Amino acid sequence: MIKAIIIDDERLARNELKKLLMDFPEIEVIAEAANANEGLEKIETINPDLVFLDIQMPGKTGFDMLAELDKAPHVIFTTAYDEYALRAFEVNALDYLLKPVEPKRLADAVQKLQLQEEKEQISTGVINVNRELLKEDDQVFVKDGERCWFVKLSEIRLFESVGNYAKVFFGPNKPLILKSLNALEERLDEKLFFRANRKHIVNLRMIEKIEPYFNGGLLLELKGGEKIEVSRRQTVKFKEMMSL
Repeated sequence: MIKAIIIDDERLARNELKKLLMDFPEIEVIAEAANANEGLEKIETINPDLVFLDIQMPGKTGFDMLAELDKAPHVIFTTAYDEYALRAFEVNALDYLLKPVEPKRLADAVQKLQLQEEKEQISTGVINVNRELLKEDDQVFVKDGERCWFVKLSEIRLFESVGNYAKVFFGPNKPLILKSLNALEERLDEKLFFRANRKHIVNLRMIEKIEPYFNGGLLLELKGGEKIEVSRRQTVKFKEMMSL
């Protein structure tokens, strides 16, 4: 079952979409929000798989809301305006539906979602058949095109989101695997790997230097020389984890 949230300031639009989604029993609408702040709260509390997101809302736009999330679920934009389509795909939206939403377009979007979920489950990325947490001594199989590696998890210093892929940093290598950061995070031990922001998961043992950074965040320097910003929200969590 795919858990979904609808975020739209128009109650009629939310109701209409809920009605259309009744034809898709695999999607369960578990919450609604009328603005971006309410949406942020619901996403962080409920942790949905999918968000149907309006763009133009009072206060913050849908794009503003996404920028504040450390961990973004799949996003399908629903909007009355077509001029944001390009920007929507730049933030890795799954689809862009114009209001009034047509049932056929909604069906296409749901199919895209299912294909994406299947790809993540069977991708030739970090392969392990079961869903258990990976341990630091586990070896993972990483394949990028013709090249393959068996890497100890503890040797991976960073995962970086690149669209629907993740870049894996170990030694001098940075292969791309077809795996979302969210899917990876579910398999990684949070005592060893930390979600620094929307785009990065870092190996805590690979941190060489920590500095205060812009807006109350932190800047981490890793053993490979990469500098990773910890978002303000995650900084609080990081300090709690690292304190005695």
